[in-house]
Amino acid sequence: MARIDVRKTYKLYIGGAFPRSESGYSYVVNDAKGKFVANAALASRKDARDAVVAARKAFGSWSGRTAYNRAQILYRIAEVMEDRRPQFVAAVQQSEGLSSSRAGEVVDASIDRLVWYAGWADKLTQVVGNANPVAGPFFNLTTPEPTGVVAVLAPQDSSLLGLVSVVAPVVVTGNTVVVVSSYERPLPAVTLAEVLATSDVPGGVVNVLTGDGATIAPWLAAHMDVNAIDLVGVAGATDLATDLEVAAADNLKRVRRAPAAEPDWADEPGIDTMTAFVELKTVWHPMGS
Repeated sequence: MARIDVRKTYKLYIGGAFPRSESGYSYVVNDAKGKFVANAALASRKDARDAVVAARKAFGSWSGRTAYNRAQILYRIAEVMEDRRPQFVAAVQQSEGLSSSRAGEVVDASIDRLVWYAGWADKLTQVVGNANPVAGPFFNLTTPEPTGVVAVLAPQDSSLLGLVSVVAPVVVTGNTVVVVSSYERPLPAVTLAEVLATSDVPGGVVNVLTGDGATIAPWLAAHMDVNAIDLVGVAGATDLATDLEVAAADNLKRVRRAPAAEPDWADEPGIDTMTAFVELKTVWHPMGS
C-alpha cells in the first residue's frame, strides 16, 4: 500500500506557541520553480497585536538577564541549527532555488553569524559604554540598554541568512522582537521558529509572523507599544519605507532606515546592527563614602 505523505501545517510563532492565524486565512507557498510546497498562515493585524503583547510581556525578564546568559542562548540556537542542518539546507534550497552546496554555505553562514553575535553579547558594553571625564567629584558612567520591543521586516530574498542577520543583533542586546518573514519564502523562518522553541529561548522573545509585510507592517509601525522598527526588509520599496517612517514618528520610534538596495548579507556585519536598537544611559555617582 502506498504511503500518504504527512503534510505539515505551517503556523505562526507567538509567545512560544504555534497558533493558526486569527483570521483563519492561509496562502500558497511555492518553491523557486513555482511548484506548490505548502500553505502558510496569513497573519492579520490581530496576530500582530498579539505578538506585540507577547514581546512586551517577555521584555522585562529577557532584558534583565545577564549578557553572558543571552550569549549562551544564542549559541544554543546555533547548536540546534547545526544538528538540523540538512533540514535548513533543504528549506533554503527549495525557497531560494540554490544548489545543495550553495544552500549549505548559506546555512553555515547563518549559524556562524549567530555565534558571532553571541560572542558580542558581553563585550558591547565595553566598546559602546564609557567612563566619562567630568570636572567634579563624581563618577559619570554611560552604558547601553535595550530599547524594548522591536518590529523587524525580514529581507524578502535572503530567507535565512538575511533573517538571522536582522533578528540576532536585536535579541542579543536584550530587546524582544516581532519579525515578519519573507512573504514568498517563509519556510526557513518557520523552521527557525521550531528551533527557537527548543533552544532555551523564552516564549515571546522572538515572534514570527508569516504573511504580507506591506499589510502587517503599517500596524506595527503605528503601534504605540512598539519602540523601534527595522526597515531593511523593504529595501528598494521607497514609498512603503517612507509611509512606515511617518507612522513610526507618531511615538518617536527608533527607525533603522531601508537602504536603496538589499544589502549583501554575506558581508561581515558591524556593531551598528546592535547599537541601532540600544539606548545610552548615563549615571552620575558621587565619589567617596
